[in-house]
Amino acid sequence: MPGLTVWKNYYRTFKQFSDRTVRVGCEPRYKTRRGAKRSIVLVHGLSDSPHYMTDIGRFFHETLGYNVYLPLLHCHGLKKPRGMEEVELEEWKRQVRWAVAAAARATPRHVSVGGLSTGGALSFNVACQSPRITGDLYLFSAALDLVAMGSGLVGDMAERLLRSKRAKEFLDRRDRDKPLVGNNPVKYAYVDKDGAHQLVRLIKENDGIIGDFDSKQPFEKRVFAAHSHADETANIAGIKKLQRRSSRFTAYYIPKRKGVTHGGLVLQEDVIGLDGSVCTPRNVLFDDMMDQVRRFARGRR
Repeated sequence: MPGLTVWKNYYRTFKQFSDRTVRVGCEPRYKTRRGAKRSIVLVHGLSDSPHYMTDIGRFFHETLGYNVYLPLLHCHGLKKPRGMEEVELEEWKRQVRWAVAAAARATPRHVSVGGLSTGGALSFNVACQSPRITGDLYLFSAALDLVAMGSGLVGDMAERLLRSKRAKEFLDRRDRDKPLVGNNPVKYAYVDKDGAHQLVRLIKENDGIIGDFDSKQPFEKRVFAAHSHADETANIAGIKKLQRRSSRFTAYYIPKRKGVTHGGLVLQEDVIGLDGSVCTPRNVLFDDMMDQVRRFARGRR
């Protein structure tokens, strides 16, 4: 990840992570600059790593002049993930809040937050609760609702089953012999059901939060949301629901014919596997999307 520094202090705070336990390329990262007045925390998605937020992070740092912080979520990016058996939603939230606090120490007047998929859902959740987030919210393929999981489960069915402890245990047994570490050097080979269970808990919690907003009392933070109509994981309906209940919302929706995938939305370059194949194809409209981000960020009053 050229230009971004491994966040060693993150390792000292969250003991699960270290140079010894984290896969090369999956490390938490940050980059600050002298005189910066704005910071942003960018949170990766379920089963992947900060690598997926690096292209966007580099843009915020180099083009917009932000300090950038990329946390690594609990049970992610590990050489030996052990089926993500210890994963906890509350630990994800704690890590995002810790990163936000670090950003706020540098630029207390303007701290933004955003993320990919689960990272977007976490960013929205924390933005609704943390007074330290004084800036904007950036959502990329945000998992506010589901189309499908890696298991082939669809939408509401996936959410209901994954909330069930018995169903989750059945799905865990089915995947027990499948290794999480595979060809993709910066992402697990599939979405583990322990992690997915935490995601659907988060989606349910966010549903309740969004439901509390309406036209009389809308969500008031400025929101930039990018989503592809070709996304087969995160349902665009969740983003549009938030859009209807927000007072300052900028949407960047990519037509289905462009074929931009769920995880690929945030990539300027393809993710290449250990065998040389393309694991996650890049967003062919990445430069255009980031030009819209630039306009949004610089248009803040």
